[in-house]
Amino acid sequence: MSKNDIVENLRREIENFSFEAKVEKIGHVIEVYDGIAKCNGLTDVKSSEMVTFSGGEEGVVLNLEEDTVGVIILKDFSKIKEGDEVRSTGRILEVPVSDFILGRILNALGHPIDGKGEISTQNGKTAKSYPVEKIAPGVVTRKSVDQPVVTGIKAIDALIPIGRGQRELIIGDRQTGKTAIAIDAILNQKGQNMICVYVSIGQKDSKLRKLQTRLEEGDAMDYTVIVSAGSSEPAALSYIAPYTGVSIAEYFMDQGRDVLIIYDDLSKHAVAYREISLLLRRPPGREAYPGDVFYLHSRLLERACRRNENYGGGSITALPIIETQVGDVSAYIPTNVISITDGQIFLETDLFYKGIRPAINVGLSVSRVGSNAQIKAMKKVAGTLKLDLAQFRELEAFSQFGSDLDEATKSQLERGKRAVEVLKQPQYAPVAIENQVVILYSLVKGYLDDISIDKIKDFEEGLVQYVQRNAKVFLKEIKEKKIWSDKGEEELKKAIEDFKTFFNK
Repeated sequence: MSKNDIVENLRREIENFSFEAKVEKIGHVIEVYDGIAKCNGLTDVKSSEMVTFSGGEEGVVLNLEEDTVGVIILKDFSKIKEGDEVRSTGRILEVPVSDFILGRILNALGHPIDGKGEISTQNGKTAKSYPVEKIAPGVVTRKSVDQPVVTGIKAIDALIPIGRGQRELIIGDRQTGKTAIAIDAILNQKGQNMICVYVSIGQKDSKLRKLQTRLEEGDAMDYTVIVSAGSSEPAALSYIAPYTGVSIAEYFMDQGRDVLIIYDDLSKHAVAYREISLLLRRPPGREAYPGDVFYLHSRLLERACRRNENYGGGSITALPIIETQVGDVSAYIPTNVISITDGQIFLETDLFYKGIRPAINVGLSVSRVGSNAQIKAMKKVAGTLKLDLAQFRELEAFSQFGSDLDEATKSQLERGKRAVEVLKQPQYAPVAIENQVVILYSLVKGYLDDISIDKIKDFEEGLVQYVQRNAKVFLKEIKEKKIWSDKGEEELKKAIEDFKTFFNK
């Protein structure tokens, strides 16, 4: 190559050279401990902004102080040391969402952890990103609750009904069947056009595996996403997991679909947040929780709603779970969440050990909006059932002290005992709504009064099968019109009486 060629090449390169200034906001780690990093030099960083460390680890800014910022580290913090560079990214934490996440188990950052490889993006559909933190939909965009979420649990669908867009708290001591209710509700959504999101917070991996197996056996994983932050993972991931779950739910709601989301459980979520807050040196309040622990859950649960048609329709129904200590619903976190939600399903230890399962205390449980969403047929048969059960509990306690009872009291006690027996239900055995109506109809109309209590379950199972064959008009009316006609009722009465004659032989 001649000198002229070299000169010519150099001239061309100089002419084509463009200089772009790249500005990066860089700070340094001054302290790191227990998943928390204190950094200086990031003067323009915003709250909830993502930052990256020199080793590739990511963190979220949570504390803004005069000279430093407090960052929660989302991955392994053991590699981060004093003096490391930390860069602001200018974006808030996001989670990838797409239709292909159904049937998958994700971590709190939305990445798959089920060993089935990366989430597919075929057909040209690339994963979108939704922000983890988002302002809840406003009043104008919402619609009142008037569509039911059928859980398949008789005691809930009849007495404490849940509507699409509602937030219904499941509360009780440990080992009283809270998760069991949530799983039954997921299993019953098969064919109901409902997406389910299950958020596991601080649970053991063995419990998560058991849950996955159960959902796979019930063909429920086809419409379910599991978001997991395990007990062995940093508190930061337990803190983020429910927000990741609701962002995934919002993606499906934006498509006009109905979503059921379960937070299992928010007690562990509050504990994780308390741990982070104390490490960040935030001032502790009641029970050592920080002052904004109410806002922690209110901004999460307010994102559950039912949208009106002008804003795409769709809904998110939330079932948060809270664990109490010795039935104390007046503790800090339970009272907070009770005040945010639209009712609660209270599970009692005493009932559980008596063999009444699901162990729902009907007197303390309430649904503030669900009755509007109940189908007319269920409203009709369950109208007085709650009051009857509450009266039965009082009479039962009273009758222990008196031996001489009048006939009316005796019959009320006997009816109450049968009501309790009817509402018992084994785990993972949801009952279709039309079959629930049949069972409760036979109870409230007195057809079970002369059936001995130990035979109620056999009678119930046999009756449902008999009615399916001999009262097809009635069942069709419940499915299609949500109420029965006189003709349907006559058919049902005849079927119950015929079956009863056959059963008593």
